[in-house]
Amino acid sequence: MSPARKRRAVHQVQTKLDVSQRRACRALAQPRSTQRYRARVADDEALLISAMHALVRQHPRYGYRMIWAWLRADGWAVNRKRVYRLWKREGFKVPQKQHKKRRLGCTENGCVRRSATKKDDVWAWDFVHDRDAWGRPLKWLSLIDEFTRECLLLEVARSIKAVDAVGWLSEVMLIRGVPGHLRSDNGPEFIAEAMRRFLSAAGVGTLYIEPGSPWENGYAESFNSRLRDELLNAEEFEGVQDAEILGAHWKNEYNHHRPHSSLGYQTPATYATYAATLAGPPLGAPPLLPAPPATNMLLRGAEFIEHSHRAA
Repeated sequence: MSPARKRRAVHQVQTKLDVSQRRACRALAQPRSTQRYRARVADDEALLISAMHALVRQHPRYGYRMIWAWLRADGWAVNRKRVYRLWKREGFKVPQKQHKKRRLGCTENGCVRRSATKKDDVWAWDFVHDRDAWGRPLKWLSLIDEFTRECLLLEVARSIKAVDAVGWLSEVMLIRGVPGHLRSDNGPEFIAEAMRRFLSAAGVGTLYIEPGSPWENGYAESFNSRLRDELLNAEEFEGVQDAEILGAHWKNEYNHHRPHSSLGYQTPATYATYAATLAGPPLGAPPLLPAPPATNMLLRGAEFIEHSHRAA
């Protein structure tokens, strides 16, 4: 019998038989020091619980592991077991969602067989559809680095065409550099002639997944799930401008503040910095020269956009 159950038994015997605590403890072989033990509450427990309540209100879809990672990032020297104990005591709970079973399968372009091996090796992008407070459509375009999990692009508009996607992608490449491959589904924006010409001129390989197989673009689907769960389902947008502001704020928090479980609860920005140091040239090696077609590629991207607008 556990000490807690023994303490309860002693209390019941003492109450029902109206005997002293000494006699009840002797009858049940319970040390009186154990019977009189009172758990000492840590001095910082009230502040810790208050911090947990604040994080749960701010991130209602986070479980106790993510809350623990946030607390550690905020400077709390607390282990995961203590956070779990307080989590259960406070009655925090994340609603469970039902997921439909999907058949397994992958192709050569899926994220299982062709996974990213370094930073900027494979980028993945996809569209997410939503509506504002007035029922008008909102279309989001997300772009992530599969290796570092960084969100490189998060744009929203009423409608997005291939030339719009080319323009945004060229801006990201101008800042970030040219990726090795770009993974996407077979949506009309991704297989458009302007997009194919732009990627070919940039020297970017395309990884188109099989139609009807979203799991082959698993990293983009996982990011979109977090986007919908933590932003789209949590906020009501008055219009495109409101969605842009809130989306930019969420993107910054996702990259620089939100711990990522698959990265050892590091933020994507922190992991990207670490990955860049590992991918750097060895000591004494000559400096890496920039890829010659990068500038010409960006100029050609601008020409594609200008030509498409003139044709329209």
